[in-house]
Amino acid sequence: MNKNEDFYFSKHEPNKSCLLALRDIILKQSENITETTKYGMPCFCYHNKMFVYLWVDKKSTEPYILFVDGDKLIHPDLETGKRAKMKIFRVNPTKDIAIETLNFLLETAIDIREK
Repeated sequence: MNKNEDFYFSKHEPNKSCLLALRDIILKQSENITETTKYGMPCFCYHNKMFVYLWVDKKSTEPYILFVDGDKLIHPDLETGKRAKMKIFRVNPTKDIAIETLNFLLETAIDIREK
């Protein structure tokens, strides 16, 4: 296993399957998205610039996607928390992923990066 895969396969179900599905959804958004590891978590870059991260909340143990340009994204399902710039999209690993919402957020984030 490489460094990127190690993150996913070290998680227990249902988080492992959920994170792998999120990974697949993110990578399918564009051929210009690549995966690497930053700060010990999967980082997805768009044209080699940080775009989104995957992580697991320490308190709830649920996965989330952290949007680097979250301050430019407006959506009721995004949380700012104590972050100034980034926002997160929480995913319940025991329920279906809100794929339409997630695709919309990812497409919007790509559009922001394009500008």
